Amino acid sequence: MELRERALEALCHDTWQAKADCLKSLSQSTPLDPTRIFLASADIPGRPAIKLVPPTQLGLRSVHTLEGRAILIHALAHIEFNAINLALDVIWRFENMPDKFYYDWLQVAQEECEHFGLLNQHLQTLGHQYGDFSGHDGLWEMAERTQDDVLARLALVPRTLEARGLDASPAVRHKLASGGDPAGAAIIDIILRDEIGHVTIGNYWYRWLCTERGLDAIHTYAELATTYRAPKLKGPFNVEARLAAGFDAAEIALL
Repeated sequence: MELRERALEALCHDTWQAKADCLKSLSQSTPLDPTRIFLASADIPGRPAIKLVPPTQLGLRSVHTLEGRAILIHALAHIEFNAINLALDVIWRFENMPDKFYYDWLQVAQEECEHFGLLNQHLQTLGHQYGDFSGHDGLWEMAERTQDDVLARLALVPRTLEARGLDASPAVRHKLASGGDPAGAAIIDIILRDEIGHVTIGNYWYRWLCTERGLDAIHTYAELATTYRAPKLKGPFNVEARLAAGFDAAEIALL
């Protein structure tokens, strides 16, 4: 079974452990056929049973309480579980890209899996399991909207929704540290370090596709954001992390 087919298999698994086990068997030397067209034979994405609600209905608690910290860690774990699925979906869904494209997103999927594992383990030390609290489905909803165009997917998932994680990380880290959770804050440091690399990959392939299609990257992004109803971005922005992730000064100025 080649890389893209295994990615689809992993995407269909319901549990993190099954996805992790599948990803452990894949590497940069796994056979790859970028020309194959797949049809998902099962409901995707595979994920544990979790109550999905609008973002406005998510529970909010002070991080100075044990339950409040658990709710925050759970929310972060939910984002990372979605991020695993998003990386796997990019690999199997979009054909005829260079080999490096698929291996780049394999690396992303593996690192997102590590992030979820860290958060899930920490959540257990707080007396909870993934699924104990509600989550929202904004990340996957954007994946569904952009399922027919890899350019739109790259513009609006890694470069928009996931890049928001770069902006949010300093405040989240401060909340956890000030709430007496240094272990949680240390996990945020790891995630931010890796997410800069993930957004860098999204930026690289977005610009590569714009060049291939003869499109202006900045104008095209604005058009895609309108067409696919991307959320309007609000500050504060983590300019240092965005620059490190490959956004240029003109793009940051437009924020």
